[in-house]
Formats: sequence, structure tokens, C-alpha cells
Amino acid sequence: MRAFHKICYQHSSFQTMSSSIKIESVVKEKNRMGECPVWEEKESALVYVDINSQKVCRWSSLTDEVQSVSVDSRVGSVALRQCGGYIISLGTRFAFLNWDTKAVTTIVELEQDKPNNRFNDGKVDPKGRFFAACPRLVYHLEKEEQMPDGMCIDAEGKLWVACIDGGRVIRIDPETGKRIQTVRLPTPRITSCCFGGKDYSEMYVTSAYDGLDETTLAKEPHAGEIFKITGLGVKGIPQNFYAA
Repeated sequence: MRAFHKICYQHSSFQTMSSSIKIESVVKEKNRMGECPVWEEKESALVYVDINSQKVCRWSSLTDEVQSVSVDSRVGSVALRQCGGYIISLGTRFAFLNWDTKAVTTIVELEQDKPNNRFNDGKVDPKGRFFAACPRLVYHLEKEEQMPDGMCIDAEGKLWVACIDGGRVIRIDPETGKRIQTVRLPTPRITSCCFGGKDYSEMYVTSAYDGLDETTLAKEPHAGEIFKITGLGVKGIPQNFYAA
């Protein structure tokens, strides 16, 4: 396991088409494949994974520091535990992560006969159960929106979807399948999103630089960073905790 490291940043701001919406780059440490952001209220921190770097990360909004714990497989998702620490999916297994000791304890390993498989995004449901599952179709993306990736739900029950290679997050009404809102980000490989902050009025968006060639990377200096969006006019809901 790699020891915690500390990095501090100066934030960058970006203009949007709406004067009320503000986008800032809050984590400038580049993620190969940033994913699964989760707001940890008691720490005022954003927890997320870098899948391809095989690490779980935590950015403090109070100190602007990033800490990380390395693991032994590609880590697809992270969620909060009721008793403290985290539950993660890595490779084809679920495990507990003790942040203080950096210990990873396997809970269960599945599909051992399929070593090339791995879990991807995971969430905890309102009953405290952790799922890593396939998404269902609620909206057909337009060509410019590319592929859907990570997503979250706001307090009004609307779905926010990160569009990888589309450089945006979109808000969808899951009942009608209609797109309500589009927010464009300053880099193409947008991977996931969640709400956070004191009143869950801030949205945090992860991105990736893996998959971009050298020519494209030279034109995309913010690839792999994490962004904060404010002024959306809607709030999120607190994260569910894994019950065990």
C-alpha cells in the first residue's frame, strides 16, 4: 500500500453559457480514470477512485489536500460505511477499506473463473445494500452526447448523467426520458458526478485522461481533473451508507 500523500492546489474557474452556473477545477492532480465520486459529509470531503491507477482518493474541501490509498486491482467504485471507512469493488471482489490503517479486507470474490472481468460503478441503496450493477436505458443519447457513464439523482428525482467523450453532464427526467438541462465541462472525458457541499447544492464531476492520444492531451490541459459546479438551482441528497 502506498502511504498517504498531500497535495494542495490553486483552483481554476470557467465560464458557462448560464451566468448563474460556475465551474471550478478543484482537484488538479490528474486521474487516469477518475470515477465514482461520493460526498462524505462528516469529513467535508470528496471520496473517489482512479480505476486505472488502482487507488482510492479523498479530497478535503477544508484543507484542499488530496490523500490516496493504493490497492492491488483496478478499483471500480467506493461507498461509505455506516460504521466508518468504505466499501469498495475491485477486480471481481467486494472489500472493506479502513482509511486509517489502509487495510483492505475482502468480503466476497465472484466470477473467479473470469479473471478479465471487473466490477464498475457501484452504489448503496436506501436499505444499505451495496450494488455493482448494469444500468437500464432511460434516455437515448444524442450523437454529440456520446456514451453515458456515472450518474446521480437530485432532490427532485431527476437523473444527472456524465457523458464520457461528450464533455458534459445532462439532466434527464427519468419518467419522460426527456433531457432538461446540459452543462458543458472544459474537458471531453467526463466520467461521473455527485452532489455535495454543506447543503448538497454543489455538483462534483470526475474526468479521465486515459484514452486521449498525445495530440489531444496537448489541447486538453484539464483532462483528469475534478470539477465543482455551483449555481445549478437544484440540490442533491445525502449518500446512503452501507449498513454493515
